[in-house]
Amino acid sequence: MNNWAVILGSSSGIGRQCAIELAKNKINIFGVYLRKPKNYIEELSDEIKSYGVKVRFLKMNAANESNRLDAINQLKSLDNVNVKIFIHSLAFGTLKPMIDNEENNQLKQKQIEMTTDVMSHSLIYWAQDLFNNNLFNKHSQIIAMTSAGGNKQWKNYGAVSLAKSSLESAIRQLALELAPHQIACNSIEAGVTLTAALEKIPNFQSMVDSALNINPHKRLTLPEDIANAVIMLYKHNSSWITGNTIKVDGGESL
Repeated sequence: MNNWAVILGSSSGIGRQCAIELAKNKINIFGVYLRKPKNYIEELSDEIKSYGVKVRFLKMNAANESNRLDAINQLKSLDNVNVKIFIHSLAFGTLKPMIDNEENNQLKQKQIEMTTDVMSHSLIYWAQDLFNNNLFNKHSQIIAMTSAGGNKQWKNYGAVSLAKSSLESAIRQLALELAPHQIACNSIEAGVTLTAALEKIPNFQSMVDSALNINPHKRLTLPEDIANAVIMLYKHNSSWITGNTIKVDGGESL
C-alpha cells in the first residue's frame, strides 16, 4: 500500500518542514499550497523526490469546495493510496480588532467567517471527504496546527483566535467520532515560531522577545521541532494518542 501525507499549507514554514521530514521517512507527499512561484515549488519537489518518494503539489484554495473535490479525485487516482497522515497547516485570516474607534477598521462578518472557514472548518470538510472516499486506513493520523492564540488573546488577533479555538474543538470531536475506526486526531500547539505567518501579526516582534525571555530553552520554536513531533506521532502507529492539544514549545507555556 502506498503511504501518503496530505498537507494543507505545504509550501512554507511548518507545513514545508513536515513535508521534508515525512519524505525522509519514506512517505509520499501530496501538498496543497496557494501562493509560491513555480520555480520555488519545483525546487521543493526536487528536494522531496531526492528522498526516494513521490510528490504532487496542487496550487489551489484549500477552502474552496470544488478545489477540494478535485484534489480528492486526484488522490483517488493514485495507485492503492493510503493517507497515512493528514496535516492541516493553513494560516490565512484577517488581523483586525473587533472593537475600534474607527468603525471601518472593525472586523466584518465576512472577514470572521472567512478566517474561521479557512483555518478551522476546512479541516472538517477535508477529513469528511478523505474518510468517505476510503482514503484513510487503520492508524491514520489527522494533525492540525494550532497556537497559544486558541486560548490567549492578542491585539488584532481575535478572528484567528476564534478560528484556532474552533479548530481545537473540531479535532476533539473528530477524535471521538473516528476512534472506532482507529484513526487518531490531535492538535499541535507550537511555541512562537518565526514564520511568514507570524510576521504578518502586528507587533509580532514583542511576541518574539517575550518568548525568548520566558522559554527555558532560550530560543524560539523551529519548524523542525514541530516536524519532529509529527514524525513521533506517525511512528506511534496507533490511535491511542488522540483528542489532544499537544504543546510543542520547549516549555514556553510553563
